[in-house]
Amino acid sequence: MTALVIVGAGPRGTGLLERIAANAVELLPADRPLDIHLVDRYPPGAGRIWRREQSPLLRMNSMAEDVTMFTDQSSTIEGPVRPGPSLAEWAPRRREFAPYREVADPDVRAELDALSPTDFPTRRAQSAYLDWVFRRAVADLPPHVTVTVHRDTVHRLDGPADGPQTVHLTDRTLTADHVALTLGHLDSAPHPRHDADAEFAARHRRFHLPPAYSADVEAELAAIAPGEQVVVRGMGLASVDLVALLTEGRGGRFEPSGDGPGLRYRPSGREPVLHLGSRRGVPYHSKTDYRLQGPPAPLPRYFDAAAVDALLATGRPLELRRDVWPLMAKEVGFGHYHELFHAHPERTALPWPEFLARYDRHGWYSSELAALVTEAVPDPADRLDFERLDHPLAGLELGSAEELQAHLRGYITADADRRRDPAHSADLGAFLALLSLFGRLPRVLASGRLTARSVAEEVDEWFFGFFSFLASGPPGFRLRQLLALSEAGVVRFLGAGVRVERDEATGTWRATGATVPGHTVTATALVEGYLPKHALSRTLDPVLRQLHRAGRLVEEVVSDGEHTHRSGLVTIAPADSRLLDPALGGAPHPRRTALGPHTSLRSAAAFARPRTDAPAFRQNDATARALLRALAALPAAPALAA
Repeated sequence: MTALVIVGAGPRGTGLLERIAANAVELLPADRPLDIHLVDRYPPGAGRIWRREQSPLLRMNSMAEDVTMFTDQSSTIEGPVRPGPSLAEWAPRRREFAPYREVADPDVRAELDALSPTDFPTRRAQSAYLDWVFRRAVADLPPHVTVTVHRDTVHRLDGPADGPQTVHLTDRTLTADHVALTLGHLDSAPHPRHDADAEFAARHRRFHLPPAYSADVEAELAAIAPGEQVVVRGMGLASVDLVALLTEGRGGRFEPSGDGPGLRYRPSGREPVLHLGSRRGVPYHSKTDYRLQGPPAPLPRYFDAAAVDALLATGRPLELRRDVWPLMAKEVGFGHYHELFHAHPERTALPWPEFLARYDRHGWYSSELAALVTEAVPDPADRLDFERLDHPLAGLELGSAEELQAHLRGYITADADRRRDPAHSADLGAFLALLSLFGRLPRVLASGRLTARSVAEEVDEWFFGFFSFLASGPPGFRLRQLLALSEAGVVRFLGAGVRVERDEATGTWRATGATVPGHTVTATALVEGYLPKHALSRTLDPVLRQLHRAGRLVEEVVSDGEHTHRSGLVTIAPADSRLLDPALGGAPHPRRTALGPHTSLRSAAAFARPRTDAPAFRQNDATARALLRALAALPAAPALAA
């Protein structure tokens, strides 16, 4: 009997299992039975992040129709395409899809029954979908492949490169011919930069929360007192979730304020006062809640395989902002203007063929292209300006905190209105083109041609942050709620360039921002309102920590003569996702594989959208096929230990 152990049974582990099921008939002979053991302390399918046991206030930031776990006709994979329903298709018709098992929670059942394709579901609804996807993947396995689930934790992994691997669980061991680490989103010990605030909080008996996943800290938030002044550093998804838990989660409620989408907040009296700020000083752009109004843009056009070939053929070190981003930006601009010209031609001044022919000829940052856009798109609000989007408060100085509250409420209102108005569907065209960049970007990153400083400052710091700001924001109703909380005085904005200092004399934090020079907020609680970034040297995952200490995996280090960048990611082979092992001279370990956001194959941390040739499916398929070929080629298989 051949054995495969998959450590981590959340969406990534489930996706790998689905691809094993799709490829096993072709690649694993019927006379080679395979036992698959999935190990995760959380429920299979959903895993930790999407588990059902979390607040119903926590939602996805994707519409139900934009979430799928299945390949489709767009998927450029070697293995067979196995179509399946998106969340939106599955929810109302779930009783028609085998293997059917009714959702136990009546609130989740009611949500699924009423779910619209353009709704933003709760994470508990997504948990139900992922549970079904897992059970379907198991049901689709051929008879000679079996699955056993262990609700446990892997603490250690050892074994020779050319022999069986021993997987140590809490109170038993498994023997495996291959081990796949599909660990999902992981925690790290807080970065040392948080130490001073943690020590300050302990010394003065104050509350400090380092970066965390919101569903994991609901109980800790109870230590924040009603009316307490709290600085929340960060205005992305984690911040949005924390605000929901500290307001509506404490008994407050939102009511319609009129006939439009506006809301009014009715406090419970148990809320703290939340002072929100960040580097940009504004919340992430909300997701659009409409569809394209014109035909989809034929992507890619400028940042395609040929363009990447040309970049890599130059033979010189590359920088993302100088060499790669102009092509990426032009691709996103193509998606934006394709939708504008096709769906809203009355707001353009040239025929699309003429605009496109001239757009083709010029670089994104050229004066010629700027002149073309000015000529063809009369309203500046219809033009795509990445620099303005990236720094919306740049250069703005206001005279008082109240002016800042009014300005931010105006900014958020305009953003929320724009993202629900199909007249601005060019924004969705840009969003889809932005997502498409991940079809080629991993190849640029894997080439090793980007300078170390560019990977550190322009890829890991700037681009992924800018991508999240533009494309990974909350549902639009969250911005309406933020406005209502601001108007109720429960939320206060700090502006851009926020700095937080410790005042030992008073035992309080003092926060200032660049938007209102001289204005200071004093708080007795500090919350880091952003998600933790996994770092291998500080990982809290026991098996990664053990392998790292034993020198059996490699942190990605990008180095050249001018800079060294330690990304914190686990280095894997791009072709088949095998772990690189220092004990093997840095070669891929033949019996160990890793998939997911903790690895060096960077990608958008989001569920696949249907009909987008999602990179995650390509990686899952390539990895599953490599695993099956390796298992089929083994001369003999050890028996699984009891």
